[in-house]
Parts: sequence; C-alpha cells; structure tokens
Amino acid sequence: MAEVLALIDYGAGNLHSVANALKAAGATGVAVTADPDVVRAADRIVLPGVGSFRACAEGLRAIPGLVAAMEERVQVGGAPFLGICVGMQLLASRGVEHGVTAGLDWIAGEVRLIEPTDPAIKVPHMGWNDVALAAHPGDGGLLEPGEAYFLHSYQFLPEDGGAVAAMTDHGGGIVAAVARDNVVGVQFHPEKSQAYGLALLERFLEWRP
Repeated sequence: MAEVLALIDYGAGNLHSVANALKAAGATGVAVTADPDVVRAADRIVLPGVGSFRACAEGLRAIPGLVAAMEERVQVGGAPFLGICVGMQLLASRGVEHGVTAGLDWIAGEVRLIEPTDPAIKVPHMGWNDVALAAHPGDGGLLEPGEAYFLHSYQFLPEDGGAVAAMTDHGGGIVAAVARDNVVGVQFHPEKSQAYGLALLERFLEWRP
C-alpha cells in the first residue's frame, strides 16, 4: 500500500511547488491537508513555510487540533518529519520577528534576524549557497553536502549545537539544517534547488530514522 505523505496546508507555504517537487521525487500519496485526522494517520509529514515566523505560527495554531495531531504523529509516533524554510524555523522555541512568538519547541532555540559581520553583505540571504554538513549531523544520512537555494532574513539558533546538521555562510555562519531523531528541518528550499533538492526529497521518501 502506498505511503501517505501529509503536506501541511495552513495558508503559509508555497504548497503547489512543494507538492510538485515531492511528486517528481517519487511520492505517490501526497495529501495537501489541514485535517488533524489525516495528519495523525500519515506515514510522513512535510511542513513548508513562507513569510514571517509570527504569521506562520499563528496560522498553524489557528487550525483546531492540527498542532496536537502533528505532535502525536511525530513526537510520539515517530513519523519522519521535514520542515522547509519557516517550517524549519517553527521547530524552535520562539521567534522574535514582530515581537516574541512561541514556536513548536521541538528543538530548543530562537529565530533571530541575520546580522552579517560584513556590512557589505545584504539581508535577506537570497540565492544559491553551499550546504556544509556538521561533523555529526544527526540526520540519519538524509542530508548531503552541495548547493541549495536560500531566501530568508531570519535564522534558527539552536541552544544545543548538536542539533545543527548543516551550515552555510552569509557574512558569517548560518544554520542551514537542524536534525533530531526523526525530525529534520532545512532553511533552504528543496523545491527550488533543482537536482540537489530533488535528491534530498527522494532520500526523505526512503528515510527510516
């Protein structure tokens, strides 16, 4: 029986392009959904995110039972989870964009504005950049080094450096990916990262953390 992949629809992601990329990577059972029952029964979960941390967090919590279903399926049930861009940032304890907003707190840390050490470096961080794996990425082999497409002004700063799976550089080091057990988040956009992103999604579909 084909796996069901729940692509969370909470009004804050470029769902069409992410869904198409997942299908191109071989996913057959992509359910674009905000239904807690579908999420609770899914084999894998992808949380995209575009926009501000506050808007995304509020959008997610505005759907009754959705966060609880995600926590039940991922934190308790162990389903493989991939957060993309702000979907990765929402794993943090809090974000400080437009005031302090609580995140999911699955990986302790804070989302703050990128502050490059070189004033010539512009924010947002936009375009292609290297993804360099941490010494012990903790991602169960999901990530690989390469080049990916980034578009963000805020960065995830985990409290535990062991949660950092990959880094990139934009006027200083920026966390490109986080990982803990069955949860991985990437700051870049796999759906815009051509062959590199497609290969990541293919591995995610086979991932057995």
